[in-house]
Amino acid sequence: MTLLITVFAAVISTVIWYRRDPQDSKNDMKVGVLCWLFWGASIMWLVDAVFEYIELGAEYFSPSLKDMLNDSFLGLAVIALAMIIWLIVLLISDPRGRVRRALFKKVSTAGKQ
Repeated sequence: MTLLITVFAAVISTVIWYRRDPQDSKNDMKVGVLCWLFWGASIMWLVDAVFEYIELGAEYFSPSLKDMLNDSFLGLAVIALAMIIWLIVLLISDPRGRVRRALFKKVSTAGKQ
């Protein structure tokens, strides 16, 4: 389930990245970073699945409900962590300058009081 969830996230983020206009500087939301995070997680889970299949054999394809639920929660946690990392990168790079404007606005209004 972790592999499936992260591959879906990687494909969706890649389609969003591919569809955006590279000439539009206002549309630079660092979606490429999100793609790299999701594809990296997908490769990691693929390697994990291969080694688990080598270890378990055909039993790999019949997991228990508890294992599937745990894997689903882990996959969603990985997606959430990647989104948090992407948000931090986005706030640090501040492509639209909103964080910078908000900080300087508060500094300028604090100096006037």
